[in-house]
Amino acid sequence: MTRSIYDIPVEPLTGGKTDLTAHRGKVLLVVNTASKCGFTPQYSELETLWKDYRDKGLMVLGFPCNQFMAQEPGTEQEIGEFCQARFGVSFPLFAKIDVNGKDEHPLYGELKRGAPGLLGIRAIKWNFTKFLVGRDGRVLRRFAPITAPSKLRGAIEQALGAQG
Repeated sequence: MTRSIYDIPVEPLTGGKTDLTAHRGKVLLVVNTASKCGFTPQYSELETLWKDYRDKGLMVLGFPCNQFMAQEPGTEQEIGEFCQARFGVSFPLFAKIDVNGKDEHPLYGELKRGAPGLLGIRAIKWNFTKFLVGRDGRVLRRFAPITAPSKLRGAIEQALGAQG
């Protein structure tokens, strides 16, 4: 049975427990991130999207993951400091999670169920896989790691109901 993504417990990078209830009614861009990946510079474009669209209802949510060639080895504090110092990240980041396997975070289970990858494969293949979630909490699309965040503007604007 599918449950609402808003009710799934998550842990902010700074600690504690919460869920995504505060983001109900917003468009979400959920990304599994890593600090030592060839795609790490995408943090800059994600931050730009966040700044450009947050007042229209977009939330960018970063979930660090160390499952791909150990490219996110740091502690939560190190991850936060790196993202802020190197890319000026101000969108919400969460504690490290697994996006695949027996310890897969339930949020990623729901995201992958809602938007399987190529050929229906659910597994996340690499860092910076992006999921766009509509205001109703339904997963709209999945974008490959190679897809630059700047290329998501049209899909984001459509999801927001905005033009331009």
